[in-house]
Amino acid sequence: LMTMAAKARRQAATEAMAFSSDGKVPTSEAVSDDERSDVSREGEIGKRPLNQTNASAMPVLLAEHGVLPWVGTLVWPLLLTLPLVLSNPLSFTSYREVFPSSWYEYDPSVDKPKPLGLTLGILAVAVGQVFVLSFFFLYRNRYLTCGVEPTPVQARGARPYDFAEGLQTHLSQPEGFVLLAAYLSITWMCDLMPRSYYSFEGSIQWMNLFACLVIQDGIQYAMHMLEHNLSPTIYQKSHKPHHRFTNPRMFDAFNGSLADTILMILIPLYSTANIVRSCNVWTYMAFGSVYANWLTMIHSEYALPWDVVFRRLGLGTPGDHHVHHKVFKYNFGHLFMWFDMLGGTYRRPEKFAPKLFNVGT
Repeated sequence: LMTMAAKARRQAATEAMAFSSDGKVPTSEAVSDDERSDVSREGEIGKRPLNQTNASAMPVLLAEHGVLPWVGTLVWPLLLTLPLVLSNPLSFTSYREVFPSSWYEYDPSVDKPKPLGLTLGILAVAVGQVFVLSFFFLYRNRYLTCGVEPTPVQARGARPYDFAEGLQTHLSQPEGFVLLAAYLSITWMCDLMPRSYYSFEGSIQWMNLFACLVIQDGIQYAMHMLEHNLSPTIYQKSHKPHHRFTNPRMFDAFNGSLADTILMILIPLYSTANIVRSCNVWTYMAFGSVYANWLTMIHSEYALPWDVVFRRLGLGTPGDHHVHHKVFKYNFGHLFMWFDMLGGTYRRPEKFAPKLFNVGT
């Protein structure tokens, strides 16, 4: 019975993969020539016509993988490992027990910023990356899906690549973590952050953390729209290098240009810090880890176990972000789709273009 039900679901998914009555994308939503040339450059599965489907090659729906992939949801609390462990006053791992007081006590009237907060902030992001990339290695290599390939976001399938190569590319991009670390170092050590950010008192301020994520994504949404629409020259010099990935993989998250990172990440980051001015160091640390790692995960080439829940809440998923990489003019948000919904630029992948995106993504 379970086998028959699975076949019926796959057959229904196959029948659902249609654009409009004439089988074509409406002109206003068509795939651009730039995208087709980008596909060729990427070496994607371009030999098969775009509108060709094959029932025998239908991916197994995410819901059919069982409960094991949901182990991956542990990634989310693990992103906060470092600030939670060090800020707990009742634990032997409390920062007061681990570090000398001279390393964290800060009087802005007489002291210069101390590097401990900066170091821990960068380490928090790194720890989060270890958990995210470990989960993705197990997920991509089918250890969490009983030997079955996870559901690719795009109907073309996931781009084949060597995991070690992808990891090296991801970590070594100068416009990625290198530039982010430089930004954090300069703004921290040059005393450019609000005073409260240097305080080790308390623990994670959850409302401030939420506010930082929403405001950051709102400003990033606006900057993203401007990069696309303000000037063709600005777009070509800044954001277009990132858009060569029309079928992105997780490791493409920070692969673009220096100008793009400055305009769409660093300016929103500094603006957010000066809007939410009451964060302590633990909140800033948690924000950095959640933001950087969530931004990485929405570039995944596979649908993730929690996507169905995130979609209902309007939170960003790989499927949502692939729409933007594939068609360019929709889904400008990253962590939250709320701004696209308000601005009329949101498109749900499997409903907008069911021949481009797999059912269940």
